[in-house]
Amino acid sequence: MRIPAHAVCTAIRDDIVSGVFAPGGRLTEELLARRYGVSRVPVREALRTLESEGFVTSRRHAGACVAEPTEQEAADLLELRMLLEPLAAARAARRRTEGHLKVLRGLVRLGQERARQGQGEDLRSLGGWFHETLAQASGSPGLIALLTQMRHKIAWMYVVEAPERPVESWAEHGAIVDAVARGDAERARALTAVHADRAARAHRPRVRTSQHAVNTAGGRL
Repeated sequence: MRIPAHAVCTAIRDDIVSGVFAPGGRLTEELLARRYGVSRVPVREALRTLESEGFVTSRRHAGACVAEPTEQEAADLLELRMLLEPLAAARAARRRTEGHLKVLRGLVRLGQERARQGQGEDLRSLGGWFHETLAQASGSPGLIALLTQMRHKIAWMYVVEAPERPVESWAEHGAIVDAVARGDAERARALTAVHADRAARAHRPRVRTSQHAVNTAGGRL
């Protein structure tokens, strides 16, 4: 059975985000095909997609390599997300379904409970699910796709510190859901803007090497 290119693309992207493939490292079709147990055709297609997303770049005489974003590119990306998340919340207030509200309220309940218990790792996952669901509730496919791609890239470019006051952070999530449930787009936008600004301060750029490390079968391929 032929494994689709989008599945290979997801696997390579996940390995880039998690640091399996270092910035500047080569991504050869042969070694990637061997790693994921596929032919070179879906690997080639996946690399083209990842290049369009900014995770991969093509170098003369080297072929496909993991991109090396600059500090300015990382800062721009974080600022862009801070603009788009409030927009998604405002649209969610107008377009959300009862299903979206049920999921969002459930995540807030779990988040508040875990925050009181100090379970930081659970909070990280729950926060990601919350913002993904809020974006889905916007009913805007293009905005959803853009925010999803940004989440991947920000996870790659930044280390996110746990919030100093997780209970307050999840109270903010709850207030956003309340505004979305009431259909109050402007309040949902304003609350999300404040929350996004506070969350951005917890992001610390990852240390990038300027050396072009080569990923080979002897590494983690």
